[in-house]
Amino acid sequence: MILLDGVQETMLIPLAIKASETQRFNARIQDKKAVEIIEKLGMDVSKYDKFMSHEGVVSRTILFDEELKKYLKKYPDAVCISIGCGFDSRFSRVDNGKLVWYDLDFPDVISARKQFFPAQERVHLIADSALDPNWPKEVEKRNKTIILIEGMLMYLEEQEVKQLFQIIKENFKDTIVLAELMHPAAAKGSKHHDTVKHTNATFKWGIKSGKEMELLCHGVKLIDEKSFNCEMKKHSVRGWLFATIPGIRNFNDRLAVFHIRK
Repeated sequence: MILLDGVQETMLIPLAIKASETQRFNARIQDKKAVEIIEKLGMDVSKYDKFMSHEGVVSRTILFDEELKKYLKKYPDAVCISIGCGFDSRFSRVDNGKLVWYDLDFPDVISARKQFFPAQERVHLIADSALDPNWPKEVEKRNKTIILIEGMLMYLEEQEVKQLFQIIKENFKDTIVLAELMHPAAAKGSKHHDTVKHTNATFKWGIKSGKEMELLCHGVKLIDEKSFNCEMKKHSVRGWLFATIPGIRNFNDRLAVFHIRK
């Protein structure tokens, strides 16, 4: 039995959605590991799989996978670090036979992860807080590092976001960061979010533009930023409406790409 609370419980949201989507006709993503984990947990996860969250997680997964694959074509032997990995299985979708992969999360999450993910060559687990300045010591240093921060920053205070990016800057000399960003208006809506409201987690931070990170964290440069709307609007009328109606279209989460030099 796995007991999760607060922010850690939120890792069941993308897990449930990926499992659900994988089993749909004409599924947009495939995550058989998510299906396996949900079946083994034997939990009722219906509260974690609501329409807007479902479309958001699917779109986020597609965008992150595509962006990471693009950078791995340029840097095939990069070190990749998934911060706040939860039960994510992205390595299986992007592995090129050369990259080195690290999954970083709290010790109890990594312990739970070990129950479902067998040991793999070139995949390493780090059981630590992302805000502990010592975790980078466990990471192999190569010319290029690619860091993924998905579904996490919105649960941190602004000072903690700054602290995390400072840890990255101080320990990796040439880094690409793929990060999910939330609009500050959306960050005020934990109690109204269709799935997060069923947990004890609370959104704490958001920014209107990735450019603000350049001011918050010296040495961080925004390369690109795209709303999840660009994917969501392809697949449903509700997704299209959410992506096009003035007043709400800017409130969806975004994938931001940053370059950080030591």
